[in-house]
Amino acid sequence: MSDFLNSGWSWFVIAATVASLIFCLVLLVIASRRIVMADDNTTGHVWDADLKELNNPLPRWWMWLFVITVVFAAIYFAFYPGLGSYEGSLKWSSTGQFQAEQKRAAENLQKVYARFASMSPEQIAADKEANAIGQRLFLNNCASCHGSDAKGNKGFPNLADSDWLGTGDQAYVEKVIVEGRIGVMAPMAAALGSPENVRNVAHYVLSLSGSAHNEIAAQKGKPMFAVCSACHGADGKGNPVLGAPNLTDKTWLHGWGEAAIVNIVTNGVNNHMPAQGRLLTPDQVRVLAAYVRGLSGASAARTAHAQ
Repeated sequence: MSDFLNSGWSWFVIAATVASLIFCLVLLVIASRRIVMADDNTTGHVWDADLKELNNPLPRWWMWLFVITVVFAAIYFAFYPGLGSYEGSLKWSSTGQFQAEQKRAAENLQKVYARFASMSPEQIAADKEANAIGQRLFLNNCASCHGSDAKGNKGFPNLADSDWLGTGDQAYVEKVIVEGRIGVMAPMAAALGSPENVRNVAHYVLSLSGSAHNEIAAQKGKPMFAVCSACHGADGKGNPVLGAPNLTDKTWLHGWGEAAIVNIVTNGVNNHMPAQGRLLTPDQVRVLAAYVRGLSGASAARTAHAQ
């Protein structure tokens, strides 16, 4: 009833509901009376020559079942909301029940994740139970984009390798999970001047990773790469702080080859990973982040380095 601005609607619903219950009882009383309409206990209606409608009263069990139904409805309205804005003596509401269930679920989750509170991210990634929980969280929240094997696809990063657009540490992965991430590369064709220059830069980018390229075009594109070095660095190895990818490896997020690079340089890129913070608790985020880092061997590598 919160949608109605006038309390008169509440009284209208109350009146209509109570009147309906009273009408049901009155109808029951009328229907239960036996009125003789003919000497042979029929209503006088005949079909197909010999099919007669009898004038028998309602069965007792049906009548009492009807009465019980009406009484049950009256008791229900006394305890639960149903009569306009009246909340019922038990003060129950679907919102209250949902919040109570959410609270119980959170308490149960705390018990499950309590054991991981004192563990480091590396220990969590190596723990069998935490790994199983992290896998389920990943499949439920991340696999639709990154794939069930976490190897991604065109436009969706591979989380099973060691290539990170950011720093790749626990804090970074947690931040990306909670807040999401927007990766933007502005179109650079205008800055390069002509389609031929764009093509030359594309071949220079291919040469950085040792990929097949046109050497003459690459040499022409090398001085023009200065336009790109502000983000990717003069050596093309990227900038984790900006999230600019390393162009000297063979990891290609948006496709490989001259045509793919020309398209990216000409039109730019705008990637969006939605925030998951509202769907996951801080404990779940921590376990999930440790699991994701474990997929790439980051946790294991850090542990080995520490030893």
